[in-house]
Amino acid sequence: MESIGEMDVNKRRRVSRGQDRPAAGVWLREIGELSNRNFSYRHRASEDLVLRFQIYRNLKHHRGCVNTISFNSSGDILVSGSDDRLVTLWDWETGNVELAFHSGHQNNVFNAKIMPYTDDRSIVTCAADGQVRHAQLPESGPVKTSLLAKHQGRAHRLAIEPGSPHVFYSCGEDGLVQHFDLRTKSVTELFTCHPLDRGSYMPVIQLNAIAIDPRNPNLFAVAGSDELTRLYDIRKHKWDGSTDFGQPANYFCPPHLVGDEQVGITGLAFSDQSELLVSYNDEFIYLFTQDMGLGPDAVTSEAVASLSNTDLREKVNPQVYKGHRNCETVKGVNFFGPKCEYVASGSDCGRIFIWKKQGGELIRVMEADEDVVNCVEPHPHEVVLASSGLEDDVKIWTPKAIEKATLPTNIQRTRPKSRGWMYRISSPQDLLLRLFSMERRRTDSGDNRDDSSSSATGRDLMEFIFTFNGNNPSSSDDGGDASGPEDFFS
Repeated sequence: MESIGEMDVNKRRRVSRGQDRPAAGVWLREIGELSNRNFSYRHRASEDLVLRFQIYRNLKHHRGCVNTISFNSSGDILVSGSDDRLVTLWDWETGNVELAFHSGHQNNVFNAKIMPYTDDRSIVTCAADGQVRHAQLPESGPVKTSLLAKHQGRAHRLAIEPGSPHVFYSCGEDGLVQHFDLRTKSVTELFTCHPLDRGSYMPVIQLNAIAIDPRNPNLFAVAGSDELTRLYDIRKHKWDGSTDFGQPANYFCPPHLVGDEQVGITGLAFSDQSELLVSYNDEFIYLFTQDMGLGPDAVTSEAVASLSNTDLREKVNPQVYKGHRNCETVKGVNFFGPKCEYVASGSDCGRIFIWKKQGGELIRVMEADEDVVNCVEPHPHEVVLASSGLEDDVKIWTPKAIEKATLPTNIQRTRPKSRGWMYRISSPQDLLLRLFSMERRRTDSGDNRDDSSSSATGRDLMEFIFTFNGNNPSSSDDGGDASGPEDFFS
C-alpha cells in the first residue's frame, strides 16, 4: 500500500505527464490541479498547436518586398514596411488596412516599429537611404514624418527600450550605433563598431542587428559583418563624451567560429530569460546564456592563442539549431511561445523553420513563400505568427489545421546551394567589399608580396565609400530591387 507521501509524488507525476496533453490539461484545470494562468501558458506553448499552424490570411497591399513586420504591444495591429517605401498598419484579423502612408524615406524601408504606450500613433523607421525617421499619426489628416538622424550607408535595424514610448536605438552599415529620445528629439552617437584587427580590409563592422535585453534594458547587443556579437552596457556611457564607450562589456561567439573571416551575423534576439539568439549567414543559429560570454578581452588574438580549443569549448557550448539556409539575405531570428519555448527563422528555400529551444529539435517546417522568407514575428500574447520576405504580401499563421503536420522528407534536397557570400552584390559598395575580401584572403593564403600600399588604398576607398552619401537606388535588405517614389505615387 502506498504511503500518503508516495501517493502525493505519484499524483504530481501524473499531473505533470497530463499537462503535456491539451485535453488532459483542460481536465486538470477543471478539477483544480492546474491554475488558469498555468493552463494558458501551457496551452499557448503546446507543440500540438505548433504542428497545426496554417495560413490564416494573406495581407496584400504593398508593391515590393516586405522587409519588416511587427505587432503593437496589444497585438491587434501589425505594422509592415516595404521596398515601395510605404508603412502599412493592418487589422490582421480582418485583413483590413487601417492606414498606409509614405514613410518619407527615399529608399526601401528596412525596419518599422510602433512605439509602446503611444496609442499606436508614434512609429519609427529606418531604411536603405540611411535615414532614421519618426512618423506621428494625427486623429485626422495626413501623416507627418520627420528626419531624426542619418547613417552613412544603409540603416538596418532599430531596437526600442522595453516599455518606453520615447527611447530607442539604431544601427547601420557605417558601424554606428545611435541613441534616440523622442521627448527632446535628441540623438547621441554612442560609438562606431570597428574590427578587432585594425589591419582588416573593413574599416568598420557593418551592423545588421541590434537587440535589447528585456530583463535588463541597460544591456544591448549588436552584430554584423564579422563573427562576434558585442554586448554593451549603456550605464558605462558618459553622455558628455568623456569615455571610450566602444569597448564591449562582453563578446559571444561559438568557439569554432572565432577568427573566421568568412561568416557574419544577420539576426539577434533576446529571450525573456536573457538568453541571446544569434543567426549566422551560411552557418547555423546559436543560443547563448549570459555565462557563455568570452569576456571583454577574450577575443584578442593573444587571448585566443593562449586558450586551447578544449578550454574554449568547455567554457562556451551554445545550443545549435540546424536545417534552414541563410546565405542569400539579411534574415532575422526570433523566439516564440509565452516563455520563449521555440526558435523560429525564415530560410532561403521559402520555408519557416521552428525548433524546440531546449535541445534544438526541429519540429516544424512550413511552406511559406516561393522565394526567401526573412521575417518571422510572434504575436505578443496569442498563438499567432506573421511572416514576410521577397514576396509583396504578409502571411498570418494560426493553429487551425485539423491534422498535425509532419516534417517533410526533402528538407536537405531542396535547400539552395550556398553562394558563400553574406550579401548579394547589389551596389558598387558591395562589389568593392567583395574585392577587398578576396584580396585579403589571397594575401593570407601565402602570397607575400608587399601589399601595404594597396591595403592602405583599400581602407581609404572604404572610408570614402562610407562617407559618400549619394542617394542613388540601392538594393533591398532582402535582395529586392529599389524603385523611386515616382514609381508608386503620382
